[in-house]
Amino acid sequence: MKIQSFFGLQIALCAAMVGCAAAPPAPEPLRVPAGQSLIKELRATGVQIYECQPAKNDPSKFEWAFKAPEASLMTKGGRNAGRHYAGPTWEATDGSRVVGEVIANSPSTKPNSIAQLLLRAKATAGNGLFTQVQYIQRLNTVGGGAPSIVGCGKEQAGQQLRASYTADYVFYGARH
Repeated sequence: MKIQSFFGLQIALCAAMVGCAAAPPAPEPLRVPAGQSLIKELRATGVQIYECQPAKNDPSKFEWAFKAPEASLMTKGGRNAGRHYAGPTWEATDGSRVVGEVIANSPSTKPNSIAQLLLRAKATAGNGLFTQVQYIQRLNTVGGGAPSIVGCGKEQAGQQLRASYTADYVFYGARH
């Protein structure tokens, strides 16, 4: 009887806590540090924007360079939760924002897809969903890879291309 009440207490405590849900699986280099709890998982649907520019290593050659993302963020239930844009920045519908910096990456399991990432929050603003975010994972990426079929040369300099993508963004904050 004591064992049943202990497990019942654990379940009740878990239900009352924010961030109690299990984090999705991630490749080893993308795992968040100990002491982090899941805040929210959101699905991004949008584009990765590339611009034809002189290559960094050889300005006489041209390449598609990543400029910025543009994506809508949705809950698992399909409700609009915000948007994702340059910075990289995630902005919730409540006005809170988090800006991240990449600290690790891992290849996507899908061909011609952007890498999966682990980012650390370098700034937050507002009071809401993203206020307490400390880490962000970009997982399950599909599409969005740099254009490989479309040429990029002096004649195309400055042109932009948009590559459609989807990804799951997982937000974490410190346990309280």
